[in-house]
Amino acid sequence: MDAHLVVVRGGFRLDVRLRIGAGEVVALLGPNGAGKTTALRALAGLTPLAAGHVRLAGRTVDEPDRRVWVPAERRRIGVVFQDYLLFPHLTALDNVAFGPRRHGATRRVARERAAGWLARVGLADRAGHRPRQLSSGQAQRVALARALAVEPDLLLLDEPLAALDAGTRLDTRAQLHRHLTAHPGATLLVTHDPLDALVLADRLVIVENGRVVQEGPAATITARPRTDYVARLVGLNLYRGVGAGHTVRLADGFGLAVADPVRGDAFVAFRPAAVALHPERPAGSPRNAWPATIAGVQRHGDNVRVQLAGPVDAAADVTPAAASQLRLVPGQRIWAAVKATDTHAYPAA
Repeated sequence: MDAHLVVVRGGFRLDVRLRIGAGEVVALLGPNGAGKTTALRALAGLTPLAAGHVRLAGRTVDEPDRRVWVPAERRRIGVVFQDYLLFPHLTALDNVAFGPRRHGATRRVARERAAGWLARVGLADRAGHRPRQLSSGQAQRVALARALAVEPDLLLLDEPLAALDAGTRLDTRAQLHRHLTAHPGATLLVTHDPLDALVLADRLVIVENGRVVQEGPAATITARPRTDYVARLVGLNLYRGVGAGHTVRLADGFGLAVADPVRGDAFVAFRPAAVALHPERPAGSPRNAWPATIAGVQRHGDNVRVQLAGPVDAAADVTPAAASQLRLVPGQRIWAAVKATDTHAYPAA
């Protein structure tokens, strides 16, 4: 799949290039309003392009400049929507058979194919059930079977696990991974959940304000985030400044000592767990230290997440015992410190 998606809606403009190989799973991530759903709808043929193109398996299905437009129902695309959108009046079998029927299969062939897909997703015994008789996890699997039954060149997944509870989500994610691994076509997963993306996708594409801001393998993106959104996504504090060897000077003039020598425009990242809090300025080994004001305190897994405001706004993770000993409360003045060896600096270009 090769696409250049240009969509204009009011004051918002999406301009994104996507390329997904056969058998590859790409996750599209971004904050609310970034353009993820718009991109998915454009690929599905539900939102026309203003410019650009969409090519599936070498066939152009949308290219405004050449007045090429293939309706959604004639594109070899399978879609699993966030709310699944199963037909409430049809059984699970007929829901799955709907796609093949629309693509020209006879009723008998479509139902045979549907039965085969229900068996693959472990729901052969639910073939006669209607959507209201299915659990959320079962409905998700029926929706996936319906999308795959058309043997799509492109499979689109729109937050496919968002409607599931935590227990169902874990099992369903593992099943979905198995089916995506076996799918020979391209897959685009639209999600806001970094865990879904890291488990299911071969490559990540991050969009903000209608533009791609970073893309690549998960390991590269998690190690070298390039925007605040990506840094929050992977749980890092991120800063941009100008490097001069082992110091990166931020926009307000504060200098961060770093282990990695960098020169010119650079990023510095470090984990919240690397931030130590002290009632007074710390002494001892060389480190970055600055006075801060506590802006917020909340539970974060087994730790306490402390939001710090100051010359370096940062998130710090401390143990409940440390938080109790320091008696951390919003508005409190405190010292924060990060060892240079706990930072990661890299070029911004």
